[in-house]
Amino acid sequence: MESSTCEDLSPGGPRSTELRDSLSDGLGPGTDSSVLSPTCDSATEGPDPFESSSDEVDLTSSPAHSTDTSAADMPTTDPCSASSQVTTTLDDIEAGAGDHVNAPKLIKPPSKCPSSSQTRPLSSQASVQPDPEIPGGSRGWPEPINTSPTPALFLQLHGGAVRRLGDDERPLQILNEYLTHLGFEDPWRVQGEGMNPEIGCLIRFYFGKPRSVGGSERVQLSGVFNVRKGKLALPVNRWSKRQVTLSGTCLIVSSVKHAHTGKMHILPLIGGKVEEVRRHSHCLAFSSAGPQSQTYYISYDSYTEHLRWHRTASKIASQRVNSVDLSCCSLEELPAQLFYSQDLTHLNLKNNFMSLHKGVPALTRFCKLRSLTLSNNALSDFPLALCDITSLTELNLSGNRLSSLPAEVGTMHNLQTLLLDGNFLSSLPAELGSLEGLTYLGLSFNCFSCAPPILEKLRGMERLCLAGNQLPVLDIARLQWLPARHIDLRLNRLQTVTVGDAEQLVHIVQLDLRDTGLQELDVRPLCRLELLRCDRNALSTLRVSGHALKSLHAAHNELKLLEVQPVPENLTVLDLSWNTLGCVPAWVCESSKLEVLDINHNAVTELPIQLLSSGSLRKLLAGWNQVCRLAERLERSQLEVLDLQHNHLTELPHNLFIKAQSLRYLNVSANKLENLPAASLTDDSFSCLEELYVTNNSLTDKCVPLLTGHGHLRVLHLAYNQLQTFTASKLARLEQLEELDLSGNRLRAVPTTILSCQRMHTLSAHSNCINAFPEVLQLPEIKCVDLSCNELTEVTLPETLPQKLQELDLTGNPRLNLDHKSLDNIKCFRVDPSPSAPCVSESHGAPAVWSHGYTEASGVKNKLCVAALALDSFCGIREALYGVFDGDKNVEVPYLLQCTMGDVLAEELQRGQRQEDYMTNTFLTMQRKLGTAGQRMGGSAALCHIRHDPVAPGEHGGCFTLKAANVGRCQAVLCRDGKAMQLSTTHTVKEEPEYRRVRQQNAIITEDNKVSGVTDSTRMMGYSFLCPSVTPRPYVSTVTLTPQDEFFLLGSRGLWDMLSPGEAVEAVRNVPDALAAAKKLVTLAQSYGCSDSLSAVVVQLSITEDCCCFCEPPPPPPSPGPGAHAGTHAYSAGADGGMPLPPASSGTASELSSEFSTSEMSSEVGSTASSEDPPPQTEPLPSQLSLPGRAGARRPARGGGSFHRQFSGALSDNGVDSEDEEPIAGVFSNGSRVEVEADVHCLTNTPPLAVASRPEPLSLPFSSPSPSPVPPSSPCLSGAAQSGTLGRRARANGSVACQGRNQDRIEEAGDAPVRKQGGYFNAPAQPDPDDQLIIPPELEEEVRQIIQQQQQQQQEQIQTHNQQAHSYQKPADYFVTPL
Repeated sequence: MESSTCEDLSPGGPRSTELRDSLSDGLGPGTDSSVLSPTCDSATEGPDPFESSSDEVDLTSSPAHSTDTSAADMPTTDPCSASSQVTTTLDDIEAGAGDHVNAPKLIKPPSKCPSSSQTRPLSSQASVQPDPEIPGGSRGWPEPINTSPTPALFLQLHGGAVRRLGDDERPLQILNEYLTHLGFEDPWRVQGEGMNPEIGCLIRFYFGKPRSVGGSERVQLSGVFNVRKGKLALPVNRWSKRQVTLSGTCLIVSSVKHAHTGKMHILPLIGGKVEEVRRHSHCLAFSSAGPQSQTYYISYDSYTEHLRWHRTASKIASQRVNSVDLSCCSLEELPAQLFYSQDLTHLNLKNNFMSLHKGVPALTRFCKLRSLTLSNNALSDFPLALCDITSLTELNLSGNRLSSLPAEVGTMHNLQTLLLDGNFLSSLPAELGSLEGLTYLGLSFNCFSCAPPILEKLRGMERLCLAGNQLPVLDIARLQWLPARHIDLRLNRLQTVTVGDAEQLVHIVQLDLRDTGLQELDVRPLCRLELLRCDRNALSTLRVSGHALKSLHAAHNELKLLEVQPVPENLTVLDLSWNTLGCVPAWVCESSKLEVLDINHNAVTELPIQLLSSGSLRKLLAGWNQVCRLAERLERSQLEVLDLQHNHLTELPHNLFIKAQSLRYLNVSANKLENLPAASLTDDSFSCLEELYVTNNSLTDKCVPLLTGHGHLRVLHLAYNQLQTFTASKLARLEQLEELDLSGNRLRAVPTTILSCQRMHTLSAHSNCINAFPEVLQLPEIKCVDLSCNELTEVTLPETLPQKLQELDLTGNPRLNLDHKSLDNIKCFRVDPSPSAPCVSESHGAPAVWSHGYTEASGVKNKLCVAALALDSFCGIREALYGVFDGDKNVEVPYLLQCTMGDVLAEELQRGQRQEDYMTNTFLTMQRKLGTAGQRMGGSAALCHIRHDPVAPGEHGGCFTLKAANVGRCQAVLCRDGKAMQLSTTHTVKEEPEYRRVRQQNAIITEDNKVSGVTDSTRMMGYSFLCPSVTPRPYVSTVTLTPQDEFFLLGSRGLWDMLSPGEAVEAVRNVPDALAAAKKLVTLAQSYGCSDSLSAVVVQLSITEDCCCFCEPPPPPPSPGPGAHAGTHAYSAGADGGMPLPPASSGTASELSSEFSTSEMSSEVGSTASSEDPPPQTEPLPSQLSLPGRAGARRPARGGGSFHRQFSGALSDNGVDSEDEEPIAGVFSNGSRVEVEADVHCLTNTPPLAVASRPEPLSLPFSSPSPSPVPPSSPCLSGAAQSGTLGRRARANGSVACQGRNQDRIEEAGDAPVRKQGGYFNAPAQPDPDDQLIIPPELEEEVRQIIQQQQQQQQEQIQTHNQQAHSYQKPADYFVTPL
């Protein structure tokens, strides 16, 4: 939605969102938007709007508008009078909303300009001159809002379709119900969220129907352009102004004056041509198909118009069938111009609000219509008018509110497909049996308790879908009366199964029984069954007939016995994964056509040699079993994919590669292998192996020479073995190698012969002992290099870096000395912070309570769709925050969660009400913080927050609590006494409460168990268009940390798909470094088969008994932003009761440039951040005056939680970057985003007011930034014990800043930085130290006196702030020239 024809009634008004008034948005050049009425109507009446584009029309204002002009000039303060004013001109909006450019205006006439197709759809002329050929008048887009004088209210959810509210619907009630379904429980919080301006991205109300520019383009394009008919070479044809409309499948050319009553030229475009005319600028040639083809030349006024028409018309001309897609256009009636497409055969009206009385009956005019989609149109009754469309063969009415079908449906004899899924049907009429041609009937997710008896008469039915109903019994005997060959009974809670006569069931070919809860299943009477799906049940016994069986899927059960008789000779695919089988069934080896066998995650101890030597088997997946050994000698095998990971193999057959010459993929990771078989017995090898994964074994250097026989090897994973050297000559022979992983070994160098691998794009060699940087950056295709956790001291760079290099990770090399500026062009460069930067714990000399390491890895498409959040110091020295976010296939949502969730959590902690709900409210609040990005995209999230709660000496329990929350597939696991303790869970439709909740919202669950085919989790961030079926309400758990807690992990979806919680804990328990542990988890997941983006956070804990002693309540902590990492805290360990402090975060690549940038730039945007150093001397030293040396600890706030923020960035998240921004001296950004935060706090001595007593925040005084530190005795610290600052760590730019009053105050108080669309600011440019003014010696004494006077004035200003509580002071020029 980009524009609205009437007022936006959502909280905050239209200025707080991306929506704009369509009248001002639709103004063309030469039109002043300020002349419009404040009540948002165009005040147009009388003449045809298209006449204004003609040269014969006088553009003087009509005298009829004099009264409107006087009314518009007077501001309206009475809501009733404003409403009545809009009502009186509402008909004018209907008559002239389509043309705002050339219509007579209120104050002055606009200059002549051609109309725009985007802002000029065909407007309604029904009230002026109805078209006699079209019932109901010729109505275009937008449709009339209402024929009655009372305007209507409209509702828009998640930026999608707009629905007209009924007379009995109340907006406030709808809003409260929406927020309650979202997850908010407190009525006061619901009321507060409803008043937040950002809620408009989730739910919005309109006074009058808004207009969607994107939707209107799909409905029709129209405008007045120069048109010429026939060939351009003929002189008799001349250019003339014409009204041109592109609607449906036709191009309509008509007179400007008589657009609706005059002669029209209809040009069908299906099968025609749309070509550019190079001889004329912005000109297109439209030609129809057939021997009687005609050509029209249309000249457009701009390239934008030309491109829009060309794109839309080309799609129509390229179609093979006459189809029109008008889905999600908020239609209540069909556009009038659509009826000129008489040959229309396929029409899609999905996700609209077609009226039963006006919109649907007009469909009968399409006499050739064959396929009609009316799904999700909120239809409460079956439209009887559809029975009159005798040509219909396919009708889709899914997702409506139908409770019954009329008897007239039996007259639709040509109907072949009828989809009624997602309604409230419980019975079918007897007349439905007369539809002899019906082949596909969809009745899924209705209210049927048994198969309707009328189905027995539909003898031509091929497919019957009854999924998601209330069938309690699988009556196989009853199935013999159903003629359907494909039967879908998914998601029915079947309790029993009855047996039928095999001779009467020969017609059933496919049966789907997934997610039915069956414990035993015997379908041997279905002797002609070809496909059986019974996944995700509780089956322990399964018996199937093998006469015609081709595919059997029985994964995620508890199978111990599987009988298939006779041996299935036609079986090609068998999926038995995630069961409890102890051996491979004997009949499997006898299936002569079996191609794919999946027995992952069972208890198989032996793989028969007949299976490995099968002549038909191409793919064998036997990982996560208990296989100890394979046959010593194999016969010839046709295997192409062999997966044997997570077994107990000590060796592979020595002739494996010799006999299996078709083998392309081999994964034997997580075994006990000490060597590999040879590729051949001679020097000539015929190996076709392309991917080899042998991670997490016991391989030594002896295996390296054996790899040279695989000349086609592209991917090689040798991580976490016992390699000490990699022979250079052997690596040189692997010329086709593209991805090499040598991590977790004992290598001291990477061979220089890696330059022979010219195709290599990924090298991972972290967690080794490498001390020399390899020459890998000379490879032309290199993209990712990971050499973290090694012993590198320097990096040798080529003269020019590879153009495709995207990631270089050098973290965990403490002795590395690197010049950052030489690597500016790398997209993602990671390196440890400078060792000279002060650490939090170093200043106190105490051991750390926790430390972390995290890593992120992109997927196969080099797209990083995950993000991690790691703050060792959050809201003070006794709290920490960690998170992992996974966007599946999108980048935007995880990045927004990473940048914003810490701020939102800090705000929730500041509220101080119902502290136990702060984590839940954080997730719910983030739903609106995602803005438009969360409307159609979503992601998983896991968050862990460590808090300190003092405990008295006599009480039990610890003083640190860990609260974890998650939605989606991201999870957290705690290691306690060496055992995994899960802190999170996943919500899916497998859980009965979640399934009932989703079905109560009438949502469809697809075959892969995804809600509406989008996500398999019912709790997710984003995806607001699926709300309330999918909500962001998290699962929250709280544990008290004890000395037995060693560490906890957070991982993205892909990590837990490959590793169980116990396996992940066991893998990193003995890894001393947190960063190396996180790297290991990601590397293992990649070697085990994960191709998605991965992220892992490992937080090591050092909880001792001393931590749980009685502690005084902590003073207000400083913000964990620049102060926590760029200076010394004002609160020492002794004052806090001996609490040791956590160290600065390590391995955080995105924080590399923020260590200095936040503290250096905070005062430029009007921050009160200052140093906590000793009081200034009489003569300021250069070290005190230079910005890079300043500490940035924030001052505590006053006023009971009143705070203000400002976010600035050199690279904004909304894609709008300032062109005049200069690089910041001393800050290495390297393409990363830089964020500047500024908290503005009350500095007066006035006692803080209660939050409840202040309906809105007070205007706070603003101190002048000073180059000198503030003394501890300054009045700004007098209230430090009463309230604390909102602690946040400065992250990469991307925080969703609210466009509320707080940002406005910041903008006024600071240096007024340029404000970007969306609430972002530009970071002010930092002065260049080289450009500082040189003071002559004769003026030095005078400058010293000026500086001293300035410092004294600033100190006096700080002490007199209590007398200036409501005034802002202009920041002083604090860039003092060093002497």
